[in-house]
Amino acid sequence: MSALSDINQYLAGEKLPHLWCPGCGHGLILKQMLLSLAELKIPREKTVLASGIGCSGRAGDYVNLHRFQGTHGRTLAFATGIHLSNPELTVVCLMGDGDCGAIGLSHLIHAARRNISLTAIVANNLNYGMTGGQYSSSTPEASYTSTSRLGKAGDALDLCRLAAEAGADYVARSTVYHIHEAQKFILAALRTKGFSLVEIMTPCPTYYGRYNKLGGAVDMVDWLKKRAVSIDRYNGMEKEEQPHYFWRGVLVQRDNPDFLTRYHRRMVSQ
Repeated sequence: MSALSDINQYLAGEKLPHLWCPGCGHGLILKQMLLSLAELKIPREKTVLASGIGCSGRAGDYVNLHRFQGTHGRTLAFATGIHLSNPELTVVCLMGDGDCGAIGLSHLIHAARRNISLTAIVANNLNYGMTGGQYSSSTPEASYTSTSRLGKAGDALDLCRLAAEAGADYVARSTVYHIHEAQKFILAALRTKGFSLVEIMTPCPTYYGRYNKLGGAVDMVDWLKKRAVSIDRYNGMEKEEQPHYFWRGVLVQRDNPDFLTRYHRRMVSQ
């Protein structure tokens, strides 16, 4: 049985069609996540989808597996508790850039620092899409949002580089245009023993695209295609040019001991 046909065991098909806006990439990201679970033959009864508040948080409505939705920004905190209480579970955290990179930023740093065995998928639509299109920590400088009518002042936060510096075992970024590449990264993240982060850039035609005059859904996907360049090409750009692009690729891939491995070593040594 192919992963595509096997996806139905993880999908709550009776809840479809979904409520995400036309052109939003959250449905594609959810599909690639479920395809990855099917390809790895991870039992749905041993899988937990953890989410917070935001557009990405609605993904739990469409899955036929354990799910836990908590307060805004706290996804990685309660997912850590789920993992430590039952390490046999595969815990996937699906978050938005606002959910993970603002109020939840300290949880991201410490989950990566401890190398907790979680798979974090961040759907980055460059703004707060559920609450009115306000700018988030990852909104590019000079972008127009409902709370930056003259253009955002300040640099965007690179969640991937932050997670990598904090100690994550696997960090990668792709886009919904490069969706097969994104699935490859999700597969690698699920196979990783320690903490893994996959950021996927996705359109928000309703707010970010409209405020920044990027056109409709197809135009925004084409915009991502042109703006998301390989990490090697990005690193070779002049610093003044880099803010106009997003890098994509694998940032780090390591095999450091995860938190529970180190914890058990300490217990044995006592």
